[in-house]
Amino acid sequence: MARLKIMRGDERVQDGMFSYVSLEQRVPTNHPLRELRKVTDTVLRSLSAEFDALYAESGRPSIAPEYILRALLLQVFFSVRSERLLVEQIDYNLLFRWFVGLGMDDTVWNHAVFSKNRDRLLNSEMAQHFFAEVNRQAKKFMSDEHFTVDGTLIQAWASQKSFRPKDGSGGDGNNFHGHKRTNQTHQSTTDPDSRLYKKSYGKESKLSYLGHALVENRNGLIAAAMATHADGYAERDAALLMLQRLRGKRKGRITVGADKAYDTRDFVRTARELNVTPHVVANQRSSLDRRTTRQPGYAVSLSRRWLIEKSFAWLKQTGPLRQTKLRGLGKVDWLFVFSCAAHNLLRLPKLISVAQAA
Repeated sequence: MARLKIMRGDERVQDGMFSYVSLEQRVPTNHPLRELRKVTDTVLRSLSAEFDALYAESGRPSIAPEYILRALLLQVFFSVRSERLLVEQIDYNLLFRWFVGLGMDDTVWNHAVFSKNRDRLLNSEMAQHFFAEVNRQAKKFMSDEHFTVDGTLIQAWASQKSFRPKDGSGGDGNNFHGHKRTNQTHQSTTDPDSRLYKKSYGKESKLSYLGHALVENRNGLIAAAMATHADGYAERDAALLMLQRLRGKRKGRITVGADKAYDTRDFVRTARELNVTPHVVANQRSSLDRRTTRQPGYAVSLSRRWLIEKSFAWLKQTGPLRQTKLRGLGKVDWLFVFSCAAHNLLRLPKLISVAQAA
């Protein structure tokens, strides 16, 4: 009994004021966020000029945009559901505090102040700049010839009861059963940019947006991204727009795989005019002919379509895109593009390490 009493450690009172272990030392040297932080810092340094253009030359200093973007990346990586919880985590989570760039004793911002400063960065142009810089770091890991395109439904932050007649009739929207509601006659009062839409037959219609991505077929990195209103033509129109932008950066013919929703005469014709070979899943009355489907590359493109589904799964299960908490097309587009950049950023450290080991 005496020996057991000696072996037992003493519980100490947590009254220490100073620490001799730095925040840098507390993060393990092999932690995955270390390599991710290096790549993120490289991207943020290249955006310094764009950040300067967002702020006035005089006035009260705001939260540094580098802090905000690193914090928002953590929110995507760790599925933090709100800015209030994110700021709380940064305050007591030493790993979060280190990744953002705060010191051990630095004061963390109020969540309302953080959200107010975040709104300055919520524009599509800034998201595209950040996305482009991430892809510039990933360029050597991306195919410049073979791609896959698709769209995914993003549920809007609006209830069915908010979808009311544009002329003001129809009451408070609580009882809409048995009434015909269309996007031409009705509109959400809380998120007017959202549209009533369903992705497939047999599913219920929801107030939604559409997110569109163009994925390269080598490592499944997202090469282009954008969000649009939800309608039956948005997927094909967005795909052509992203392909047109991509064609301006590359020479030679490229291929794009897609599902059967893209097998229309207009899409196939316009894609070929852009010097893009469409490898779409054929409908019964397909717009493709044997000139395309007999080629071995056609079957290869269709076999790589799972890459874009894998990206969408991550964006919705880990990322914030199952149901967006932002309202308005501009902010939803920012969130979608920024989340796609986070997806690529998360993949980069592993790709870099494999390339260095080879």
